[in-house]
Amino acid sequence: MILLWHVFLAFFIPGILGYGGGPASIPLIENEVVGHYHWMTVTRFSNVLAFGNSLPGPIAPQMAGYIGYQVAGVPGSFVALFATIAPSLILLIVLLRLLYKFKDSPKVKWLTLLIRPIIVVMLGMMAYNFFSTSFQSSGWLPLVLIGVVSFVLMQRFRIHPAFVIAGALLIGAAFMG
Repeated sequence: MILLWHVFLAFFIPGILGYGGGPASIPLIENEVVGHYHWMTVTRFSNVLAFGNSLPGPIAPQMAGYIGYQVAGVPGSFVALFATIAPSLILLIVLLRLLYKFKDSPKVKWLTLLIRPIIVVMLGMMAYNFFSTSFQSSGWLPLVLIGVVSFVLMQRFRIHPAFVIAGALLIGAAFMG
């Protein structure tokens, strides 16, 4: 029961702070899962993130379902999924009218502009952690190879990111195996 409570908290807190379950909540989930509860390593978390990004839909509920299952089985999966969705659902129901009333307010627009750089810094810190962990575990050659090839395939040839992620997994497996 305590474990399910920890699973709930690990996903409810990022759900409150990273409203909507988008990219802003990923570093918050990483902090809880990797840093606070130590349920996963950075490498394993990055693998879960890559897998979740290859699936359609919001990333946070996908990661919550998988991580919750890994930590506490099927009940953990349901608890983590509910904890991820609940803050957005509550805020949507309770605050929708208030938000609609002040949607054109200059103060609300100013606040939104202030939040964007914070999200960029959080995503940058997460990317740096993934980069340093990848460098330590596999060296510079696969890291540079995967990065350059992925960039070229997505930018120049407009290859879908899911295919690029699958190819990167194969390259990583070849270098790790």
